[in-house]
Amino acid sequence: MQSKKISGARQLLKIAIVASLVSAAWIPAAFAAPAVADGVNQAQVPSMVQAQAIQSWHEDIVRSSAPAEGCFQASFPSILWKQVSCSQVQSFSHPLPRHTDALTRLSETAASGGTQTTGNGDDYAIEVSGLISSATGTFPSVTGVTSEKSVGVAAFGGGGILGANEYTLQVNSNYNKTTSVCKSHSGCTVWQQFIYSPDYSTKGKAAVFIQYWLIGYGGTTCPSGFGSDGSGDCYKNSAAVTAPDVPATQLANLKISGSATTGGNDTVVFTNGTTAYTLSAKDSVLDIASVWDQTEFNVVGNAGGSEAEFNSGSSITVKLAVSDGSTATPTCAANAGSTGESNNLTLGNCTATGGTTPSIEFTESN
Repeated sequence: MQSKKISGARQLLKIAIVASLVSAAWIPAAFAAPAVADGVNQAQVPSMVQAQAIQSWHEDIVRSSAPAEGCFQASFPSILWKQVSCSQVQSFSHPLPRHTDALTRLSETAASGGTQTTGNGDDYAIEVSGLISSATGTFPSVTGVTSEKSVGVAAFGGGGILGANEYTLQVNSNYNKTTSVCKSHSGCTVWQQFIYSPDYSTKGKAAVFIQYWLIGYGGTTCPSGFGSDGSGDCYKNSAAVTAPDVPATQLANLKISGSATTGGNDTVVFTNGTTAYTLSAKDSVLDIASVWDQTEFNVVGNAGGSEAEFNSGSSITVKLAVSDGSTATPTCAANAGSTGESNNLTLGNCTATGGTTPSIEFTESN
């Protein structure tokens, strides 16, 4: 009797796959019917198929390069990017690099028995022996999150885009290497961020964009197109593709990827459920592809060094996977965060995994 139920469930699964995809113009091989476990309710089969189909689409759309520079959008199940208008992102506040004294701050906090929040240096980064060509951040598990707000941090002047459901998703490169863009300025290093930011330029709309930094460029005169932060660093934003504001309670539905190609384009892809948004711009802005060997991903405050403050009882699992041309197990680099923004969660242990897509995974909770 049990074998008949399993056989029937498998048959329903095959029918559901065909029915759900028959109108699509493409049928990825990844949509092969998954095995149905003993005792699976037949009513669950369509939702299982849909969930796997969306997951496969997420992976395919990230690998599917935009056809040119600019802004594009795609909707499940299509992997064809449709060009949309770009916007120029302007904001009274912008994401910031970590303070140079971040590690000193961490040691002082630990010595005094205080709680260490994640960010401004206190974060895991994935480190590889070669060069990273792409990195994808996800939240495999989010529990207990009922609210979040961005709050100002005194050490950064209390700035940022503050209030409920204000946060950023950031995939950040290492910040300790130099390229020719630094024009031989002593101490200058390059740093690149792939960002999703609610309300960044326009209230009610989010921006998906790339932010470029020349850290330690020196003086108050920056290269053409860059602005000065007044402390010897230079920064500028790419254009942005507009995406919806998504409440922090839906973090599990979100994914952000960044990629870089020497002599080609750098790309940020943000997916929210069944819709994807991407922006591509020339890698030559920083030439980050030639030095990208470490990267950070997390959910932190919305610009200005602010902190994403989650309700008590929140627990988030963070996963960061990379492509580096290797199957070697990467390193979980501690205290290697590069962003100045933070959250109020405490880091757990970090686990690194090798294979076709090397990754690190860790939890953070309060």
